[in-house]
Amino acid sequence: MYPILFTIPIFGHTFELPTYGVLLALAFLGILKISAVLARRDGFNSQDMVDLSFIVFLAGLVGAKLLLVLLDWRDYLAEPALLLSVLRSAGVFYGGLLAAIPTTIWFARRRGLPLWKVADVTAICLPLGLAIGRLGCFSAGCCYGKPSTLPWAVTFTSEIAHATTRVPLGISLHPTQLYMSLNGLILAAILFALHGRKQFDGQVFFWFIILYGATRSFWELFRGDKIRGFLIQDVLSTSQTIGLISVIAGFSFLYWRKRRAAASASTP
Repeated sequence: MYPILFTIPIFGHTFELPTYGVLLALAFLGILKISAVLARRDGFNSQDMVDLSFIVFLAGLVGAKLLLVLLDWRDYLAEPALLLSVLRSAGVFYGGLLAAIPTTIWFARRRGLPLWKVADVTAICLPLGLAIGRLGCFSAGCCYGKPSTLPWAVTFTSEIAHATTRVPLGISLHPTQLYMSLNGLILAAILFALHGRKQFDGQVFFWFIILYGATRSFWELFRGDKIRGFLIQDVLSTSQTIGLISVIAGFSFLYWRKRRAAASASTP
């Protein structure tokens, strides 16, 4: 609703502080804190997890925005000014995840960290970061929903938001950003509870892949923005496609990891 938190005139120029940027910074600080706590619970160096969080955060941010541009490269090529909107939007989460996974594997091997324990900690941090980050989407107007007559529908009025994210003004829309923010909080709580009861390392991570893939595919039904790309126009979005594949892959790898963990436990 408020893409610019405040403006400051400096030497004849106006400095603008984007609300999305502030919330993104808060998401990052939250991830740093909980990753350190969970690392200590799992018995490895919390500072290594903090360092990893920093690197993965940057890699994920670049990956999310890069996939956003790649999905609609024709639009950005025809109108390069639209690239400014990328700075104020979240990008495509799965682009960030695809960048974060190999970055995590590389860092864990470089530091000699237990990869599956690291993956489980990361799986809790990701939806928590999403919960805060989606509030940034709400402030910027990106990732907006379809028209709605529900009592909790929202109406955007900011010309800045419209110019940078194409959000329709004066129309009641599903607050999809808030739906996905709440979804992130719920997933983080479920995974945090599972973390304390997990039967093998990697279990939390693959349940994140499954649960996020399923819920993201569902919330995509309420999205109204077209910039995120479609495999089948107006029927199946890019994120829905990846989400559905993630559910199948998540269950498959969960079964594989469970059997590997059981085999390792039975080996004298």
